[in-house]
Amino acid sequence: MKNRKFVNSDIEPKSNGLHLKNGYTSSKNTIKSKLTNGHHDINGVSTDKYDSIHESKESFEEAPLITACLTYLGFYLLMIIGYINQLFFVPKVATEKNRDGYVPLFDSFERFYLRYVYRRVKDCWNRPICSCPADTVVLKDRITPDFGWTFEFTGTTTKCLNLGSYNYLGFAQTTGPCAEDSIKSIQRYGIATCNPRRELGTNALHIELEQLTAKFLGVEDAIVFGMGFATNALNLPSLLSPGCLVVSDEKNHASIILGLRLSGATIKVYKHNNVKHLDKVIADAIVNGQKNGQPWKKILIILEGVFSMEGSIVKLPQIVEIKKKYGAYIYLDEAHSIGATGSHGRGVTDLYGVNPKDIDILMGTFTKSFGSAGGYIAGSKSLIKFLRANSHAHCYASSMAPAVTQQILTSMKIIMGLDGTNEGKKRIDQLARNTRYFRKRLAQIGVITYGHEDSPVVPMLVYLFSKIGAVVRTLTTRNIAVVGAGFPATPIMEGRIRFCLSAAHTKEQLDYALSVIDEIGDKLGLKYSRKPKDPNPIEY
Repeated sequence: MKNRKFVNSDIEPKSNGLHLKNGYTSSKNTIKSKLTNGHHDINGVSTDKYDSIHESKESFEEAPLITACLTYLGFYLLMIIGYINQLFFVPKVATEKNRDGYVPLFDSFERFYLRYVYRRVKDCWNRPICSCPADTVVLKDRITPDFGWTFEFTGTTTKCLNLGSYNYLGFAQTTGPCAEDSIKSIQRYGIATCNPRRELGTNALHIELEQLTAKFLGVEDAIVFGMGFATNALNLPSLLSPGCLVVSDEKNHASIILGLRLSGATIKVYKHNNVKHLDKVIADAIVNGQKNGQPWKKILIILEGVFSMEGSIVKLPQIVEIKKKYGAYIYLDEAHSIGATGSHGRGVTDLYGVNPKDIDILMGTFTKSFGSAGGYIAGSKSLIKFLRANSHAHCYASSMAPAVTQQILTSMKIIMGLDGTNEGKKRIDQLARNTRYFRKRLAQIGVITYGHEDSPVVPMLVYLFSKIGAVVRTLTTRNIAVVGAGFPATPIMEGRIRFCLSAAHTKEQLDYALSVIDEIGDKLGLKYSRKPKDPNPIEY
């Protein structure tokens, strides 16, 4: 495959009155008919048929009408009670003083929401822990004497089954080869470099990790960064500029959204994982061009492999076809899919059998499947060479600490089988087995879950804001730690409990969690699903 330069790829319009838009030369009407005509095939399979195959493995069941009505009613009732509370009671918060002429730090609705809505369930979030977040986790117990305004530690702890941490392959461990190698790296290289990579922050571990990452992903080169969020937020502005078009999935992560805003590029959003809408958005954008009549400098499709809030998996083969159809580029964020999907743990390209070189920019993080921290971008040598010279995260941010780097190296070698064992393959298979078993059992219980059957992120819909708190608190009393998510992280109508599965979980642990969910599903009214239930025992 020919390498294409990602940067400085401006396209000049023809001077014959025809329009050149991202590689298309024709009149506007001709372009419109060409770009929107017919369905293309993927390996001989029509996109419509491929859609039906993919959707048969996904579930996005709608809520019953009465549940939807009660959810809205409950949320607005909370708001009304909050406004009444605000009128009669002074909040226990610090107030801004001597700020005449200054813009408030928070807008009025944000202040109100944090104080009178979120505060009521604040105890369910930001819970301190005092152990490694492995298959189990130890929570520090705390109480609130004033309904969420302040918290006090009780001095006791609670050990819980951990269904809330991103530890997909179970490498969050205090013992074993990863921990041992990390300790040795501290003895050799110290705690931290305290420098950016461009100055004195590069050591042999960083170079080895970049080479190993490129080999693992099947691309030419890679560059690593000390923070996953910054990998998106500080690199996208280096790759994009005003005059570029970005077509972004509506469910993309906040780090992507921040990076796109900083870039100054034009952003168009397509419906979540909707390939037909993506095709239409790009076709319309190419026909219309920029506001000044010029063609787009470049078109970038940006998406995630596994969407962390929805549990869905990107329809990558179809999107690669769209990319080729329009001469666009793909930026694939594999934060939640690298290590966790595919028979070799290489992410969604591995899952679908897509050539990784068809993806122009591969991005991922080392936090979820590798039990460490940081992120990477991988692709062609020209792309990585450009980022080494222009990335703010590479030039100015502190480099990855030696122990963090070594943790990734050791875990990645285990996944690749370079340690001489099949431990990595066993972990990948165990995660896949846990994922499918847990999802099928939840469907049998009768709760509504979102996402793809191969996604280890399993959102269980509870809808009502009050139920988020009730479920999290009840599960904690039964020694199960989970994460709740509600507005504004999700739409008002889609409050949920998000389970994150791990290869470290045993069948006995999952069965215990499922029995408790079944029990509280009856007590709290969580069994909303109207789908037929499989009466047969689910095989592990």
